[in-house]
Amino acid sequence: MASVNRQALCKTPTEWPPIEIAYQGHLLAGVDEVGRGPLVGSVVAAAVILDQQRGIDGLSDSKKLTAPRRAALDAQIRARALAYCVAQASAAEVDQLNIHHATHLAMRRAIDGLRPAAEYLLVDGNRLPGHHLPGQAVVKGDARHQAIAAASIIAKVARDAQMQALHERYPDYGFDRHKGYPTRQHLAALEAYGPLAEHRRSFAPVQRQLALL
Repeated sequence: MASVNRQALCKTPTEWPPIEIAYQGHLLAGVDEVGRGPLVGSVVAAAVILDQQRGIDGLSDSKKLTAPRRAALDAQIRARALAYCVAQASAAEVDQLNIHHATHLAMRRAIDGLRPAAEYLLVDGNRLPGHHLPGQAVVKGDARHQAIAAASIIAKVARDAQMQALHERYPDYGFDRHKGYPTRQHLAALEAYGPLAEHRRSFAPVQRQLALL
C-alpha cells in the first residue's frame, strides 16, 4: 500500500487530501516549471531532492512569496538540498516542439542533471514529463509538497534573473516588470518596437506582429 512521507508535506488546504507516495527512500525529487505563459524566453524547470536532515522553513508556492523571500529561500535550497538542477528549453525549442513538449523537455533535463540521481519523482501538475523514473503528478503540488515548492522557487528565481538580464539589454520592453507575460505593457512594446530574437514566434501575439513586418 502507498504510504505518506509526512516530513516532506507542506501544510495543505482542507480541500486537498494528503499525498500518498509509493516511495519511502530519501532520493525523491520534486519537479516544477516556470514560464509556460510568457511570450519571450525559455521555459525553465527545476528538480530538487531535499535533505530531510536539513529542513528549510517557509517553503511554499513561489507565486505566493515576495521576491526577497524567494531569493532567500533560493539560497537556502541551493545550500541545503541533497541535490538540485535547473534546466531550460529555449524559445526556439518552444516554437519547434510546442510549449507542452518543451516544458517536459526542460523537466527531463533538470531530472537528468541531479547528482545523486533521483529514484522517484513528484511533478507539479497533472502529467508526468515522460521520464523513465517512476513517479506521480500532483495537482497544486507546489502548495502541497516541500520538494515541489523548492523546485518552483529556484525555477522562478532563475527565470526572473533571465528576464532581468533581458531587460538590461532591451529596457524599452519592461521585462523587469512583466517577466515576459502578455501584459498590456508588453503588448504595447511589442507593437511599438517589434519582436526580439528571444520572442516565441509560435505564440499568437508575436505571430501577429511578425505578419505586419
